[in-house]
Amino acid sequence: MIESDTIKLLRECDAGIKMGVASIDEVLEYVHDETLGRCLEDCKDEHNRLQEEIQVLLDKYHDDGKEPNPMAKSMSWVKTNMKLVMDESDETIADLMTDGCNMGVKSLNKYLNQYKAADEKTKDIAKRLINVEEKLVADIRLFL
Repeated sequence: MIESDTIKLLRECDAGIKMGVASIDEVLEYVHDETLGRCLEDCKDEHNRLQEEIQVLLDKYHDDGKEPNPMAKSMSWVKTNMKLVMDESDETIADLMTDGCNMGVKSLNKYLNQYKAADEKTKDIAKRLINVEEKLVADIRLFL
């Protein structure tokens, strides 16, 4: 059970990171304020560091990880691009990123509760990912 829950939680973290990085990449070219851009780049860098840790563990379990849900990814892309076509402001970007982070935090907490038997190292990664998402929300509030 421990190994099964560990792999499942790693997969969800993997998919969440991929979704987060893709979302940041979608909005970066529209950012006007240097501080907002730096916040997003720092968050992306932290996601990539966590991704490397997750990949090491997935390799240990001979698992390929998980891609984000195609429907969720498509809906996110459509929402992002529709909002940015109407308003390319930093406020719009902060709003989109806040919504995405909040959904990520909610999902990750759900998976932490669902996969209680996961090993502590994997739970720690999930908690750090939650903290990265929450930090970005706090850092970009002044742009809302």
